[in-house]
Amino acid sequence: MTNTELHIVAGAAGVGKSTFGKDLARKLAGVLLDSDTVTEPVVRAGLAAAGLDPADRDSPEYKRLFRDAVYECLFQTAADNMQHIHVVIVGPFTRELGDPSWPNQLAERFGVTPTVWYLSCDDEIRRQRIEQRANPRDQAKLIDWQRHVIEAPVAKPAFAVQSVDTSD
Repeated sequence: MTNTELHIVAGAAGVGKSTFGKDLARKLAGVLLDSDTVTEPVVRAGLAAAGLDPADRDSPEYKRLFRDAVYECLFQTAADNMQHIHVVIVGPFTRELGDPSWPNQLAERFGVTPTVWYLSCDDEIRRQRIEQRANPRDQAKLIDWQRHVIEAPVAKPAFAVQSVDTSD
């Protein structure tokens, strides 16, 4: 059993996961493992090598080829760091939020009970934030925002979380 903490910051695109995760890691004097940055160069190269759009993060092809590997990379890196320091992992974790046993799986794997932070905010605020960050990964979402909201509904956690409304 370790004396370090594991924090998971989850939620939809544009809710402020990265900002919240950075602030939390700073407060804890911990390490930040953000899915948007930790694996980005490898994912872009892999998508390009597969003849796919390197900015894609929403298609079935991306999810089939990279989703689980991205999360496993984050978890393995977290395990190495938790021996020494608090860890904050940032990612959507949509499928995992719907699994009531996920916190127990994490606790078993890491030897600590994780704190899961679930961030949310109004869809229009999310859209504005996504437009402002101007990341090519978000183009598909912004081309037809209403379709994105309908087809990629915000996951509601199937277990107890620390809920944070980031609308302000």
